[in-house]
Amino acid sequence: MSARNKTNAILIVSLITILVTACSFPSADPTPAGGGWINWDGEPDDSILTSVLEKTGISGASAPVLESASADMAYDEGMLFEEEAPASAGSMEHERTQQNSMLRAGSVDDNEKWDDYLLYRLQFADWGYAAHDVPVTDRVIFHVVTTGGSPVLAAGITIKDANGHTLTSMRTHSNGEALFFPAAFLSENDQSYTVQVEKDGAETGRQVDRSSRTETFTLDSSAAGNPVRLDIQFLIDVTGSMSDEILQLKDNMIEISEAISRLPSNPEARFAMTIYRDRGDEFVSRSFDFTPDVAFFTSELEKVSADGGGDYPESLNEGFHNALILPEWRVENTVSLLFVIADAPPHLDYPQDYDYAEDIFEANVRGIKVFPIASSGLDDQGEYILRQMAQISGGKFLFLTYGADGAPGDETTHHVDDYSVLSLDQLVVQIVTEELAAMEGQQQ
Repeated sequence: MSARNKTNAILIVSLITILVTACSFPSADPTPAGGGWINWDGEPDDSILTSVLEKTGISGASAPVLESASADMAYDEGMLFEEEAPASAGSMEHERTQQNSMLRAGSVDDNEKWDDYLLYRLQFADWGYAAHDVPVTDRVIFHVVTTGGSPVLAAGITIKDANGHTLTSMRTHSNGEALFFPAAFLSENDQSYTVQVEKDGAETGRQVDRSSRTETFTLDSSAAGNPVRLDIQFLIDVTGSMSDEILQLKDNMIEISEAISRLPSNPEARFAMTIYRDRGDEFVSRSFDFTPDVAFFTSELEKVSADGGGDYPESLNEGFHNALILPEWRVENTVSLLFVIADAPPHLDYPQDYDYAEDIFEANVRGIKVFPIASSGLDDQGEYILRQMAQISGGKFLFLTYGADGAPGDETTHHVDDYSVLSLDQLVVQIVTEELAAMEGQQQ
């Protein structure tokens, strides 16, 4: 396995293990198990296993067949192979634990470092790479708070023009904020627009001047309840370049779980995933619906293999669209996070394709923050597109960092500076902590 593929495989395992184990607490009000692979008709779909089953000659076998075989088989280069001995598996697990603990990652918040991001946009335009431009330079930050000053989660915001026509809508995040970009929706002649805010029957609103950059709305509504509802989805590129194998998830990371468990609110967490490849592969994308059952979720993740791809860009557009539309996001009173793990930009040349630059606004409609994770090998075009997805949705751009000879370190080739670097587990815990603590007025 190449160094790049090893790093990408480790990244997938590390990130998902960290978030799943850190947030998997007993719920005070458990939700139904749910979950399962779904297709466009919303029906259970076992076709995600088709390529693996066909390669082993078990044509038409059901998921339970593979489950019973999984104790004796493991994935490698998109296929199943027999393990040499139980001791070998234990050795691999120990090695993965050591490698995961060394992974380091940086992050930048382009909305916080706004001037730097605007300069980066200008530089990207000069480089001549393809991307779908979204005019964001006249960004407006809406704040929605209760009468006591606490942030309101998942408040609905509707934007209308001077004629009363609805232009777009969005929901606030855990910090009570939502972003609006007038140039993306208003005509040049529109000098004002109307903002309507509502939640749980409480409403407020007013006309806003186009030149305004920050607006605060006070809503006679309650803050988020306890326990906090948390939906986390992983959008994963599973083409051959991402990894030659999808590693089994590690045991619970006790230190991380304890750190999250000390938060004021124990989250009622659910997990989902969408995996994608490219046109011409066995499948383009498949989605696994939300479930609070961590064991069920991780057991399904372990069945996923990496294969296909071919050229450099992948069907990120379709994967992103399906990640937003297919799983049943709770939306109401829910902290919604989407982690995108990718090492390549989307195909921008496919006919009849979805458009990430349009679907990112669907994320805003549902109040979903996007946190891209730049894996090894992501180029300048891919960096720009992933940063677009993070910035417009209010998320952060995350990226692995390296030292000498490609080992984990503090350096990156991405166009960022003054960034923080932590071990991957610390960074992920920090992100989840910030999102949950915001509702307690404890931004960290």
